[in-house]
Amino acid sequence: MSVQKLKKSQKDIAVSNGSVSAVVKKAFKKNSSWEDKDEFLDVIYWFRQVLAIILGIIWGLLPLKGILAIALFALINAGVLYIYFTNFQKIDDEEYGGPWELTKEGFMTSFALFLVIWIIFYSAVHFP
Repeated sequence: MSVQKLKKSQKDIAVSNGSVSAVVKKAFKKNSSWEDKDEFLDVIYWFRQVLAIILGIIWGLLPLKGILAIALFALINAGVLYIYFTNFQKIDDEEYGGPWELTKEGFMTSFALFLVIWIIFYSAVHFP
């Protein structure tokens, strides 16, 4: 078996097994088909974690604080995710238990991560 055929077959196996790179490519491709529901839920989970880090850094660099900052995080986090799975991926949310199930997937862990990042950056930038 030639090296080229071997590499191609390994790539096909990785894609069919749901390797990380294949899942990331599907996540950024519009209207991807998600045969495995857990795979899409993992994408939502990690999408939230990345968004929590980004928003935590922004909130920490800006002097945002209090309930307004927390409410803005919750709205942006839920809103961006809702737009992602309804408009970008065009997922039938009823297959996953409705839009609320997808919207709350991984929210508390992303909220905790957001708080940690926000506090670290806010303390580092705004306190001597």
